[in-house]
Parts: sequence; structure tokens; C-alpha cells
Amino acid sequence: MSPLNYDGRILDSLVGKSIFDYADALSVRVPTSCGRTGECHECIVEIKRGMDALSPHTEAEAFLREDYRLACQAAIVDANEEVEFAVLRRQPRILTRSVRRAIEIEPVTRRIGDGVFFRETRIDDYRGQMFGIAIDVGTTTVVLNVADLESGEILDTASFENPQRFGGSDIMHRISYDGGDFPGELQQVMLSAINFEIGELSRRHSFHRRRIYEVVVVGNSTMRDIFFGFDVQPIGERPYKSITELEMLEGKRQTTALNVKASEIGLRVFPDANVYGGPLIGSHVGADVAADMLAVAMDEEDDVVMLVDVGTNTEVVLGNRHRLMSASCPAGPAFEGGQVRHGMPGYDGAVESVTLNGDGVAFRTIGDALPQGICGSGLVDLLAELRRTGKMSELGVFENGEREFAFVPETGMSLSRADISALAQAKSANYSGQYIVLRNYGVAAESISKLYLAGGFANYINVPNAVDIGFVANLPEERIVKVGNASLEGATIMLLSGKLRARIEHLVQTIQHIELETTPDFFDIFVEGCMFNPMQMNTA
Repeated sequence: MSPLNYDGRILDSLVGKSIFDYADALSVRVPTSCGRTGECHECIVEIKRGMDALSPHTEAEAFLREDYRLACQAAIVDANEEVEFAVLRRQPRILTRSVRRAIEIEPVTRRIGDGVFFRETRIDDYRGQMFGIAIDVGTTTVVLNVADLESGEILDTASFENPQRFGGSDIMHRISYDGGDFPGELQQVMLSAINFEIGELSRRHSFHRRRIYEVVVVGNSTMRDIFFGFDVQPIGERPYKSITELEMLEGKRQTTALNVKASEIGLRVFPDANVYGGPLIGSHVGADVAADMLAVAMDEEDDVVMLVDVGTNTEVVLGNRHRLMSASCPAGPAFEGGQVRHGMPGYDGAVESVTLNGDGVAFRTIGDALPQGICGSGLVDLLAELRRTGKMSELGVFENGEREFAFVPETGMSLSRADISALAQAKSANYSGQYIVLRNYGVAAESISKLYLAGGFANYINVPNAVDIGFVANLPEERIVKVGNASLEGATIMLLSGKLRARIEHLVQTIQHIELETTPDFFDIFVEGCMFNPMQMNTA
């Protein structure tokens, strides 16, 4: 009899038992709302090893590809082969720190007398409580705030891994999946996950989900449009624009922002609650970046500042309230747990910082747990330390022709030449976006008064190390400001301030968007960005 393995926890496998049975035995939370019939599609797990030991895919699992199964449908058929599984909706490290902007609480959905009103329309009787939800739907993780619409108080913050991962780790793969045999499946899985989380939060704080009267959703253009059920194929092909952006250009709408009733998309809150999708900036630069801009008050900025939201798709915005320019950088998942052999997201056991001393390696893991892999901040440190100590050239080549470098020698975890190649390309996407926007705007990096680094990954990186390898623009450390989960803060501002919601809808329409690949010397800049050196540029 061979073991069944979850996160290093072992049980004996028995023929006929489902993955869900083992999750129960291990007290692992796997979401479901259909009684384990395969109908809700919420209990997706990744089979890391032993797929052949499981029963064939059922009809309910037809939407899943590669190594993904529904926990309720996958049963052991061969107890002699080891099976290892992982739950998609693992709990990431919640980034609660963020820049906080003081605002006047004046939500669009508010209490007037004994009624609840959305703008001028009465939607319900006031029943003693009014809540709102702000959601940042990221490619990798989903984070949400529950707010009291009357006081503006944040009751709770929750997060989970984006369950759409079975459709691909980046935007283009998600677009391709959604245009395939199972359109709408990505939306349904996301809505189910958020409905599950809303249920958990409402129980934890003892209020009925029908007391949630407004929801604000931000995300990159693809994530936002999938959430609302729009066809995202136009975002994946020239001119890379959302349907809402194309319709606005055709004069069919005044804004790319969205307002729909919760009942129209299946969000289980008050049925007539307004679900607001933040406005897009252009192409892949979406509502999450518009939210970032609100959080750091770029709508009031007179100095030239740069905002870099680092992620699977990194976005750059440069300028002030008078003139703004943006670009999107398809960095891919290399710094977020993909394409690197021992890479992983920021969960317990991820190596998050590295220092090299002579031939020794000192590292720290999240949660001080035993090392299971290395996350983005650890990779930035490792690359910078390899350069600093001369163990790796600017081209990413190890000294003495070595093919890999062991950063956890005891367990054999190492960084290979193939890993470095993937990281170089991901880093160069960030480099190229910042470089090209700076050059087009006509300013050198030293002219920027502040560089805001947004996002969970950016919050944990060592800034001097990131500068040394050319991951971010070459500025003095004191001018680089980590603003944490600014997208969530901005979404919360949209929830609590109708005035600022309207202001950002207007401001995004003034932003000049640059398509990086149309830059004549883009290839030369990208090759330069693949080198592990600080950014050097001129504005000529």
C-alpha cells in the first residue's frame, strides 16, 4: 500500500476513497456547495503525482486539463502508487499593509432615512446594517475587504489563491482557455470561490449576506472582464482591447466602468446590490492600476511620479495629474512560482530572503518553516547576491561553467541556467516597460520624485537588490516607496467615495497608453534588460 501525500502529510491510500475523503481526514478545507456531486466545480485540486492511480475523468471534469481534478470525482483505483495532491485555493500570506488615503465617506450606495439607496433609487428598507465588499481579482491571488458603508470601517480582509489556475498561469492562457470548449467556466469558478468566501465572512461577523449592498471589483482587463462574463478574446489579439474599451471608442458607452446587479451574474449578496467594475486604463492596463492610482493619490499629484504594479502582468504608470503615460509588461509567472523548478508563491516554507557569505548560504523562509521552494523576493535576493559575489555574470552565466547553484544545499534545491533564463526574460519585461515609458515621457529616472511599488510581491523585495539587477528603475532607495496592496485600497476607496470613483473614471481617459512591442528598438531594449545590471538610460 502506497501513501497519499498532501503538503508532506501522509495517509495510506485505499481503493475507492476520493481525494475529498482524504482532505476530510487531513482537515484540509476544500470548498464545495453542491454536496460533492461535481456540479459546482469548486473542489479543484492539482494532482502533483500519481494521476494514473486515480479513476478516469468524469463528465463533470471535462473542463479540466492536464493535472487538475475535482476532489469529489477523483478516486483511488491503484493503492500501490503514491498520490500527491494540492488544493488550488491555498491561503497565501495576506498583505494587509498598504498606503492609506484619508477620504470623506460618501458611498454611492447609502442610507437615506429608513431606506437603502443606490444613487437616487431606493433598493431596500434599512435593516440596521449596510456592508460593502471591495475585491482585487489578481491573476494569482484574490483579496477582498469587507467594509461598513456607514462608518467606512474595514471589518475584515480575506484572500485566497485564484482558482482559475487550471486555465493557465498567465493572462494569455486564460484568454485562450475561455475561448475554447468551456467558455464561462473561469467566470463560474471565480464567482463560486468569492461566494464561498463571502459566506465565511458573513458567518464570522454574524451578518446576513443580504446586508451587502454594493461590491466593487478591480483587476487587470482580462480578470475583470472574465468576472463580469464578457468575451475576453479581443484582449488577446490586436489591438488588445476590452470590449468595453472598443465600445467606448465607438461612442457606445461613456466609460469602461461597469455597473450590474448582483443577481445578473450570480453573486450571492443582496440581489439588487450594485456590482461595480472599476474603469480600465487601456489594453492590458486595467482597473487594478486605476485603483492603485487612487490609493497613492496620483489624481492630486503635481510632481512626476512612477507607479509600478509588479505581478504576472506588470503595469507602469508615469506622470502627474496633468499628464500620464502607461504600459503593460507581460512578465509571466517566473517570479510568482512558475517556470522555475523550485519556484513557489509566497506561502509558508518559501525561501523569501537569501544572503551569500563566501561559500555559505543564509536564508529565511516564510513562517520559519522548513524550505519547500523559493518565492519572488528570495529569487531577487539570490540573483543579486550571485552577481555581488561574482558567482554569476551579468549574462546569467555561473562561474566555472557550472549549470546550477544550490541555495538550500541540504535538500538539493538549486537555481539552474534554465531557471535564470526564465527569470531574465521576466525581469526584462519589467525593465523594458519602465525604460520605454520613461523615454517616451521624456524624463530620466533621477527626475522622478517617487517610485511607488505596488502589489504583494513588490512589498517583500529588497529594494537595493531589485535596483542592482535592473528589476526596477535606478533610483535612490529613499525615493522608492512600497505601497503594499494598493489595488485593494483603491477598490475600497471606490466603494466608499462616489466622488473619487467619478474622478478616476475621468482621469483614466486622459492616460496615453504605449504598446511596448510597437517600439522600433524594443528588441534591443529587451536584450539589454535581460542582463543583470542596474538600469542605465538616456532620454534622447
